[in-house]
Amino acid sequence: MTPVKVTAVNLSRRQILQGVAAIGAGAMLAPLLPMPAFAESFSPMELQKQGLLEDMFIGSPDAPVTIIEYASLTCSHCATFATESFPYLKKEYIDTGKVYYTMREFPLDNLAFAASMLSRCAPKEQYYDILHLFFEQQRKWAFTQDPLGNLKAMAKQIGYNDKTFEECLSNQSILDGVNESRERANKEFGVNSTPTFFINGEKHPGALTVEQLDEIIKPLL
Repeated sequence: MTPVKVTAVNLSRRQILQGVAAIGAGAMLAPLLPMPAFAESFSPMELQKQGLLEDMFIGSPDAPVTIIEYASLTCSHCATFATESFPYLKKEYIDTGKVYYTMREFPLDNLAFAASMLSRCAPKEQYYDILHLFFEQQRKWAFTQDPLGNLKAMAKQIGYNDKTFEECLSNQSILDGVNESRERANKEFGVNSTPTFFINGEKHPGALTVEQLDEIIKPLL
């Protein structure tokens, strides 16, 4: 789990690119603020309210279990979940109609913010394939001496060129949407680390293992 406390922040394209080029994946987007106490469970209806960005749910809307994950594309624990636990979750629960799942943006740094925007600028049907690629190859682009250059190289793997890369990071509506996702999670639901899961409204911070997923989900079926 990667702790980070977040306050409101409104980034511009220039700030994102400058931040990525200068400091890469280690920088916080905003000063740390004290966090109030939050409940460990929330109304599923409140959690599922649509933000500025469309939720990319997969699975059946009629599933008995809904999972909302907040994650950062530069979070190593998020990558562990994505590569080790998510394939099991998808096969056993999502594809079988038992779980309705989405991942929401909670970038921990400028690099993750830019990668989230690139995921959102692509066609919707490619969203989870792109997230998986970012997580699977995280160490090749996120934790390097040239994070911006490597992010551009990753972007080219998913169909961007220099022009469309710049256009995506200039997309104000997506920039605002990623900001809102992060701020709302922190302020309304007390998210201060990644990954954080809400399973039928109950909060579960940390990279859940296959065993933990079974332990949490099976009693809800």
